[in-house]
Amino acid sequence: MTVQSLWLDFFLAFRNVVRQKRRSAVAVGAVAFGIAALIIASGFIEWIFVAFREDTIQSQLGHLQIARPGYQEGGKADPYAYLLPDAVPELESQNEPRQIKAVAPRLSFSGLVSHGDATLSFIGDGVSPREEAQFAQGVQISVGQNLSAGEPNAIIMGAGLARNLGVKVGDKVVLLANTAKGATNAVEVTIRGLFTTVAKAYDDAALRVPIETARQLLRTKGSHVWVVLINESSNTDGVLAKVRGRLPQEKFEVVPWYKLADTYNKTTALFNKQVQGIRLIIALIILLSIWNTMTMSVMERTSEIGTTMALGSESKGILRLFVSEGMLLGFFGGIAGLLIGVALAAVISAIGIPMPPPPGVTHGYTISIYVTWTDALQSFVIAVVTTLIASVYPAWVASRKQIVDALRHSR
Repeated sequence: MTVQSLWLDFFLAFRNVVRQKRRSAVAVGAVAFGIAALIIASGFIEWIFVAFREDTIQSQLGHLQIARPGYQEGGKADPYAYLLPDAVPELESQNEPRQIKAVAPRLSFSGLVSHGDATLSFIGDGVSPREEAQFAQGVQISVGQNLSAGEPNAIIMGAGLARNLGVKVGDKVVLLANTAKGATNAVEVTIRGLFTTVAKAYDDAALRVPIETARQLLRTKGSHVWVVLINESSNTDGVLAKVRGRLPQEKFEVVPWYKLADTYNKTTALFNKQVQGIRLIIALIILLSIWNTMTMSVMERTSEIGTTMALGSESKGILRLFVSEGMLLGFFGGIAGLLIGVALAAVISAIGIPMPPPPGVTHGYTISIYVTWTDALQSFVIAVVTTLIASVYPAWVASRKQIVDALRHSR
C-alpha cells in the first residue's frame, strides 16, 4: 500500500460522502452536535475550575505558604511552637524577572468575640493590610472598607459571623484569646468592614485584624506562615522550586496551594468524573450514528461493491474505502463541532448567564465558557476515533461480500 493509493482511497471516499448528501449531512450533523455539546460542557467545567482555583488562592491560601517544618500537620495543636521571625527574607534576586507579587505574613489564632450579651467563637488571622491588599480579588468587602495600616484597632469580619453576632460596620466588639503563655487577654476593636469569600462556612466564623494588633492580643511576635502570591498561577511550580532553593529546608517548609486545597481537589475530581461520563455518552451517540450510516451505505451500495470487486479491487481496498468514508465523516463533523462549539462559547461568555450560589457558597456567579486547546483537541480526537471504530465492522462486512451475490443483489 503506497501513499498514492491512500490518497486515491480518500479521494473516492470523499466523492462518495459528497454523493450521499442527505445521509452524510445527518451523520456529520450528529457528530458536530455531540462535539459542540462536549466543548460547551468541558468549557463550563474548566471555567469553574479556574474561578474556584483563583478564589481559593486569593481569598485564603495564596500560591505558596512558607512555614516551619511540621506546621501544616501539627501546628493546630501547638501553634506557638512554629512561629516564624518578623522579617521576611528575600525570595527573589534583583537580577531575575519578578514573579512574586506579594509576601504576606499571617498569624492564626482563635477565641471569643463579644458584643453586648452575645458571644461567639471565631477563627482569626492577623494580617498585614498593605500586603493583603494584593489579595483583594478573593476577599470581597460587601459593606464598609478593608483593613488599613493607619487604624490598628479596626477589623474586618465575615458577613455570616457579623449577622450571627448581630453587629454592623462601626460597632465595637471585644476579642478574647489565649496568649502564647496560656494566659487570657482581651482587646476592644471596631468593625471596619464585612467580607465574603467563596466559602460560606469560612465567612460564618472568620475575622481579620492587623497583625500588630494580633501580636498584641496574643503577646507574641512573628507569624505562622508567609503567604506568597505570584503573578501567574501557571508558574506556581517554577516559583516553588526557586523558593525552596533559596530557603534552608531544615528551617522552612514551602507548600504549594494545591497541597492545602482539599475542597478544591475533591471538587475537581468529582467534576472530572462527570466530564468523562459526558464524553462516553457522546462517543456512544457518535458511534451509533456512524454505524447506522455506514451500514445503510453498505446495503444500498452492494451492487456497486460487486462491480468494483469484479473490476479487480481486492477486499482490503473495499475495507479501506469504507473506513476512509467513516474517518471523513468524523473529520468533517469534528471540524464543524469545533467551530460551532467555539462560537457558542464566545456568545455565552459575552452575554453571561447569572447563576445562584451553589451549596456552601456565599455569592452567585455569571457563567462563562473557557475553551482550552486541550479540550478542543480531545473533542476532535473523540470525533475521528469514534467514527473510525464505528466504520470498521460495516467496512469489514462490505469487504467480505461475494462478487456474484453482490452483482445480482439489485435484481
